[in-house]
Parts: sequence; C-alpha cells; structure tokens
Amino acid sequence: MSGKSPAGKKPRCPMCKKPVAEAYRPFCSDRCSKLDLARWFGEAYVLPGERPFGGADLDEEKNSFQSLWTGSD
Repeated sequence: MSGKSPAGKKPRCPMCKKPVAEAYRPFCSDRCSKLDLARWFGEAYVLPGERPFGGADLDEEKNSFQSLWTGSD
C-alpha cells in the first residue's frame, strides 16, 4: 500500500491536518488518536438517532442485572 488516497494526495490527519503516519493511521500521531478517542468518550461526537437507553433506563437496567446477579428482588 502506498499510503496515498485515491486522488493521489497523501491523506491528512482529521485532528491537525498533518500528513498521516502509517503506524497511527488515520492519524499522524498517538496524541491525535488519543484526542479523537477523548472526544468520543466526552460525547463531542454522536451518532444520529435516538439513544437506546437514557439515564433512568440505564439505572433500571443496572438494578435488574444486580438483582439477577445477587438473587435479590
């Protein structure tokens, strides 16, 4: 693989626009890959559509699983 995009240009890091490093593809460095991951964890990026669980739903699911695990109701 030559590391070039279909248009013949070298791909750029989506975070800082520097040339992509093969070891961190599609990023230029470990730093940029971690910054991107932090944005996902911080919910700066979201997928369109409704969330399958909200805060109350998640607490209810957690309690259901805990009661199944511990055998209590």
